[in-house]
Amino acid sequence: MKEIILGTAGHIDHGKTSLVRALTGTDTDRLKEEKKRGITIELGFAALSLPDGRRLGVVDVPGHEKFVKNMVAGASGIDIVAMVIAADEGVMPQTREHLEICSLLGIRHGLVVLTKSDAVDEEWLEMVTEDVRDFLSDSFLADAPLIPVSSHTGKGMDTLIQAISDMAALIPDIRNTTVFRLPVDRVFTMKGFGTVITGTLVSGSVSVGDTVMVYPELTQSRVRGLQVHNDSVQSAVCGQRTAMNFQGLDLSEVQRGDVIAPPDALKNTFMVDTDFHYLASNERPLKNRTKVRFHTGTSEITALTVLLDRDTLAPGEKAPVQFRFDRPMVCVRDDRYVVRSYSPIRTIGGGAILNPVPQKHKRFQENIIEGLSHLSEAGSEEAATFHLMQAGFAGAALSDLKLVTNLSEKQLTAVLQKLLSSRSILITDKDAKTYIHADAFQRLCSFATSYLEKYHASYPLREGLSKEELKSKFPAYIQSRLLNQVLNQLVKDEKLAQEGDLVRLSTHKVALQVDQEALRLKILESYENTGITPPYFREIIRSLDKGQAEAAPDVMKILIRENLMVRVKEDFYFHRPALDRLQEKVVAFLRENEEMNPSQFKDICGGIARKYVIPLMEYFDGIHLTIRIGDTRKLRKQQSRET
Repeated sequence: MKEIILGTAGHIDHGKTSLVRALTGTDTDRLKEEKKRGITIELGFAALSLPDGRRLGVVDVPGHEKFVKNMVAGASGIDIVAMVIAADEGVMPQTREHLEICSLLGIRHGLVVLTKSDAVDEEWLEMVTEDVRDFLSDSFLADAPLIPVSSHTGKGMDTLIQAISDMAALIPDIRNTTVFRLPVDRVFTMKGFGTVITGTLVSGSVSVGDTVMVYPELTQSRVRGLQVHNDSVQSAVCGQRTAMNFQGLDLSEVQRGDVIAPPDALKNTFMVDTDFHYLASNERPLKNRTKVRFHTGTSEITALTVLLDRDTLAPGEKAPVQFRFDRPMVCVRDDRYVVRSYSPIRTIGGGAILNPVPQKHKRFQENIIEGLSHLSEAGSEEAATFHLMQAGFAGAALSDLKLVTNLSEKQLTAVLQKLLSSRSILITDKDAKTYIHADAFQRLCSFATSYLEKYHASYPLREGLSKEELKSKFPAYIQSRLLNQVLNQLVKDEKLAQEGDLVRLSTHKVALQVDQEALRLKILESYENTGITPPYFREIIRSLDKGQAEAAPDVMKILIRENLMVRVKEDFYFHRPALDRLQEKVVAFLRENEEMNPSQFKDICGGIARKYVIPLMEYFDGIHLTIRIGDTRKLRKQQSRET
């Protein structure tokens, strides 16, 4: 059985609190100031028992224009609204504003209650009824039941209760299985209980013992107790008026407007993308960057209105708008909101949140404007696809996608699996459950191949470049795991070739031109003629003209790959045949004498300078031909066993 909240709405002194008292027996005006002034200031709560055994939560809201923000907080989560209009006064200013607020919050079920019907005659009642019907003709209450009652005499109360019961039965029993959220509308302390908060549970469920977090403060606590309709319970579900108390949570750590939810389930944001309806009742256009009061859930926050597709918004128009806040807040996709002007304060519009954690948009971006326009009507797959496209190279984690789609994890996983199967998206981190749109992945692939094309054009004699160097050319925020995935995919598609740590385009082959071949022979001849006493490579480069000098390092790399040259030390290269001949002499000497000191090595080499002796001895150590013991060298065991 669906849990239902009945809320009142209407002008001040039209009898909302008296009506709730007559229906439930509960006086919802609990504050001394409310008793003294005879008006409702804060939200009031009660429970209504229906003839079929169903029990409704009731929220009584203030009607005074100064307390409309409290009314908005109370109207969040209402399933059925009782629009209260006094028969002796008819439609008044807050009747109109409360109706607009209910419409903007997406309330679609309600009835009209003409209170104080005992204070007017039948003719007057008939005239007021006609006037009210005309007022409601273009609203969601156009065909709603209209019931005259008297809270004083009880006239019409049975009819009203039956009408509420009939309407409650029509509301579908849809369990919201998304993350548990409870917007806080009241905070107080009770002796023996500590800090207590109340609110309407708008989604999910919560149980005693659950660990929860207060957003946006990010304070963590544990649920110590739960009450629904003043009865202690072990669990509360979506749609119930709920009171909770916590372990170790101070009164100063939570306030109206905060949201209670599981740890890390929500994400603080300083902006939201929305579908904004600017009410036709406004007298002038809305300018870009107008400062407003933004209400969602039970919170009120100051915001700047950023019109994304125009400079002004005319009364009655709708547009994609990004609201930017002066402090953090939390919400999810499809949450309803109300906007009130900053000064003088009145309701000017509202709508639905399309993206609760957007990037900061530049105005007049066609892809953003078009995307948000479609998002308001988009299904789950389209919504997930849009947000992954917006996420770009960074991708989006499952936790973020839950916020922007407002789907349960099970529902979202099914959507993502379908998109994975169609290759519309890819998973980049299975542990963190992070996804990227296929277009973004393809752009990364294109960047890699494009960069390599330019690299090969600039350095045609180089076999390729290292993977790490290629990765360093991508934006720094892109994770190495994703870049590995990009390179692996390109290798799999045979667009890239990988040899050791080097990567290159699969079509790239090193081919020397005529002048480069001449340079290759010139360098090789220099080393052939000098044997084991070659010049430093920088000396050879200085002997070349500018063009040859620039190409010489790459030509040397080619000679090394051809196994004609060996790099023994930085700037010190040797001709491979010369080294091989020297190696044979060293092996023969050590097999006969077992050990060799630097002086003996110098004699083996024909009395070469010390600048050659040390690098060559270290080279033979490095290739594991010899092993150094003190100041002498010996053959390594595997070498000494060779014949």
